[in-house]
Amino acid sequence: MFAAQMSKKEKIILFVLAAINFTNIMDFMIMMPLGPQLMRLFQIGPQEFSVVVSSYTFSAFVSGMMSSLIIDKFDRKKSLLFMYAGFILGTFLCGMANSYYLLIGARIFTGLFGGVIGATVMSIVGDLIPFERRGQAMGIVMSSFSVASIAGVPFGLFIATHSSFGWQAPFLFLAVFGLFIFAMVYRMLPAICAHLEVHGEKQPLFKVFANILEDNNQRRAIFLSMVMMLGHFAIIPFISPSMVANVGFSESQLQYIYLVGGAATIFTSPYIGKMSDKYGKFKIFSIFASLCALPVFAITNMPPVSIYLALAVAAIFFIFVSGRMIPMQAMITASVNPKFRGSFMSINSSLQQLMAGLGSLLAGMIVVKDDVSGKLLNYQYVGYLSILMGFLAIYLASRLKNNEGKTF
Repeated sequence: MFAAQMSKKEKIILFVLAAINFTNIMDFMIMMPLGPQLMRLFQIGPQEFSVVVSSYTFSAFVSGMMSSLIIDKFDRKKSLLFMYAGFILGTFLCGMANSYYLLIGARIFTGLFGGVIGATVMSIVGDLIPFERRGQAMGIVMSSFSVASIAGVPFGLFIATHSSFGWQAPFLFLAVFGLFIFAMVYRMLPAICAHLEVHGEKQPLFKVFANILEDNNQRRAIFLSMVMMLGHFAIIPFISPSMVANVGFSESQLQYIYLVGGAATIFTSPYIGKMSDKYGKFKIFSIFASLCALPVFAITNMPPVSIYLALAVAAIFFIFVSGRMIPMQAMITASVNPKFRGSFMSINSSLQQLMAGLGSLLAGMIVVKDDVSGKLLNYQYVGYLSILMGFLAIYLASRLKNNEGKTF
């Protein structure tokens, strides 16, 4: 069993990191199923809603690029605590927003901190977990997505529709819950300073950018992330709105999408991580990236169908998406020298956020709402773009190597 292969210290670290990811992912994920409610309350259309989603990602892009210049100069635990404190405050501000523009401002503030958390978490995994077990470790950390889907998003939607705080309730809950996670991180996560013990002259401030520009492999890793995120986040923001407008879900039924999808991936994510370590990261990535085209096509072309069929397609989509993301993250963390990993992952994460924002905005320009029927039109074209990006990602991954020059 995988648990027997891990030391107690490694398991504690991974579960703490998963707890951080849970709150960070839930904060971002909850915005999508709240889309129909926000569009109705603020009287906005698909394009304005895509701005709400992309404001976080563009902000995260800026902070990620800035932090990449200095993040490798600090203990990763201290960096994580600082970013997480800002994230908690930003989430609280989202819960206090009472207008469209205040919400955008709060999302921008949250993105300044939340966007760097994921890169720091991945850097810590890369620093502390050997490559031979890193696929399994990524499976554990990324299972926080499943927990957020199973428990976080449905609970958030429930309190958003049944509490007096309305749609702000999930953000207020996350801010309070985040304080407990912060205390757990402070107490249980060890200092992580091995990357600071590098002999020789200190690198110039902008050396990390030069390293990426001079290294074909690092450029491929960055481009792989960008292509993947562009295709992924072109369809993600409008899954919930399309399920309501096109398929026939009620707003209260949206929680079942995340409940079923998360329940499926909480079992498959650790197994996919183990398969990545056993059979090869690229092989597993290419299989799931290819298979993902099927549910993407189904979701973006879905007419009114039974809720059970729609949920089955959503579950398959969740499984295949996590199936490609887990080995991809393991490959990317191994593509760079450990002493530059924090800066590289910050740049990688920030460019992922940029592509997520562009994907959301692009989808917002393609998808339109029919004023007569209320249906969302042209969503299928967004799906075709996502499928194309998925196959391009397979080609890029096939040319990627680890930091020792070996193929995956």
